[in-house]
Amino acid sequence: MKQFTQKQVLQARELARPEMINALIASNSDVINNPVLVPETGCATWNHYFFCPEHSVRLMWDRHSPEVHRCPVDGTTFSGEPYDGAWWRWLNGLNAKACYELAVLWLLTDEARYLSKVRDILMLYARYYPDYQEHGGIPYNGPGKANAQTLCEANCHSDFARGFDIIRNKLTAEEDLYIAERLLRAGADFLMQHRCNQIHNHEVKISAAIGIIGAVLDDKTYLEFAVNSQYGLRYQLEHALMPDGLWFEGSLHYHFYALQGFFAYEKVARGSDYSLLETAWYPKMLSVPLTQLMPDMTLPKINDCVNGQEKLTHSDIYEFAWWYYDTPEYGQLLKQIYSQHPRNSIDAVFYGKTLPSQALLPPQETLHTAESGLTIIRNKPGRAICVKHTPYGGEHDHYDRLGLTVFNNGRAIFPDLGTTGYGAPLHYGYFKNSFSHNTLCINGKNQAPANPSVVLYREENGTVQLVTEVEWQSMPMLPDSKTRVEWDAEAYKDVVFRRNITTSSDLLIDIITVDNPHNQEINTSYLINAEPLCTRHTVTLFPHIMAVDAVNLDTPVKLRWQSPDKFTVYCLSAGNSVLFHGKGPNNPSISELTYLTMRSTEKRVIHITVTDFSGDDDIQINIENENLIVTVNNIVAHCIPFGRQII
Repeated sequence: MKQFTQKQVLQARELARPEMINALIASNSDVINNPVLVPETGCATWNHYFFCPEHSVRLMWDRHSPEVHRCPVDGTTFSGEPYDGAWWRWLNGLNAKACYELAVLWLLTDEARYLSKVRDILMLYARYYPDYQEHGGIPYNGPGKANAQTLCEANCHSDFARGFDIIRNKLTAEEDLYIAERLLRAGADFLMQHRCNQIHNHEVKISAAIGIIGAVLDDKTYLEFAVNSQYGLRYQLEHALMPDGLWFEGSLHYHFYALQGFFAYEKVARGSDYSLLETAWYPKMLSVPLTQLMPDMTLPKINDCVNGQEKLTHSDIYEFAWWYYDTPEYGQLLKQIYSQHPRNSIDAVFYGKTLPSQALLPPQETLHTAESGLTIIRNKPGRAICVKHTPYGGEHDHYDRLGLTVFNNGRAIFPDLGTTGYGAPLHYGYFKNSFSHNTLCINGKNQAPANPSVVLYREENGTVQLVTEVEWQSMPMLPDSKTRVEWDAEAYKDVVFRRNITTSSDLLIDIITVDNPHNQEINTSYLINAEPLCTRHTVTLFPHIMAVDAVNLDTPVKLRWQSPDKFTVYCLSAGNSVLFHGKGPNNPSISELTYLTMRSTEKRVIHITVTDFSGDDDIQINIENENLIVTVNNIVAHCIPFGRQII
């Protein structure tokens, strides 16, 4: 067995408590308590299709209902495609997971029924797999056989191979050969044919699966391809990380998704010539998310992040990292994770060691990473002001350069919504779009790819100022990664967008300047997750977003928010702009949030938003000679220039 030493197995048997065994049994109950079911044809499609198109929530998967699928919100049922194929994809995932987890259960309990289930699943897939027909059509990805995309194929084969590795010495020679040739080698050969030439989390997972199979079967051809070929694991680490170790796609979810692929491989290859554990890349990847935590210990929901994926619960990664690297903050993170639930994961019993006494706390220091493109201003406990100025990251990016997220009192009041299942209509129709973010949107169209720059950053006497800029006058440097055009380059042609953020005490001052040479319709929005005193719906502002009639911004407009946080927002324009105040879908879309959108068609647009987190009515804002004057209690607190030259 490649994964665990005999010492680790003995340790795991000692540490495995009944509740851990019971949790594994419960997690695999659909497989344990039913006859083994494996599709005889390649009928599985994509798990992202298994979402309610109205509410953007995952449907309820029922082992005994492959043709009728229920929405958990209102009980509406769905049948046919794409839902039935997604049901089979879910079953494939459960079967593959069971191959690994039931093999572990057998290893821990020596109960033959778990061994028998794993053997039966592997033998049935080996029976049918060579005859599965190649199929696909999933955006951005190659085809599959058991599933509809190469990524899903890789995820299943990783678990097939890990389960096979654990029970292999209990198989007959004929069974061993049958599974190795008809399932594992057939799968690795298929994955090698369809791995794409790009830096991407998919290619990490695909290479990891090939490498796991290579390690389990002692096949250096697979290992060389997985680790050392162009676009293999080593290449991904060399080319897909930003300077601080952040994964280039800019999504913290996909940062960990890639890291899970790397570490699934390393747990099998550890100690061999093909391991990359002694390089500097993994420690950087492990440490950088811990600097980006929000006050509620979640990760920023920038770019593609389905609800729940922002939670830092990756004990499978950090148990192994704490065991191997002995870095205190990894142990402290585990201490924090296990304050929420028991320490009874598989990785805890095989790699677990004593945790530190202190749990990891939310960072208190401001983070500014100019090259990687994320600034998080933390000027009070429970508050975080996050500005996204990351380079364009490809298909999983959202079209929200210079996007803003604000936490106050430990909750997101100006949120980034993340997204929903990729097969749900609102993924492309709403959540990824520029108009559903706290940023610039022109003509209701998505921003074209661009790479922002930092114009100014300074911290002084409790005040933090960040000036970032993005321009659509030159061609951006795009990543070596597939994408599809979902933007309108013509709408943004020659536009320069600058965001000047100043924070001090309970003030957030946000000055947006847009050079708009072709007199396009400029929209800048704030999404507010709080209840205003009043609102009414009369006009459509953007798709899915209703707003009240426009209010001129020649004088400041003050809006108060009472629940659950008390704060005040002031809106003002230096030119001819109007303010829309309306409602749009939250995430999930069963609830709503408020939109504040300022609109103008002038050649130079200046939109100003001042947020007073104290909620007191003692602030006045006005403009004098291209300077914003903010007065608190009749004393000038800030005089901020917003002309073309930053002083």
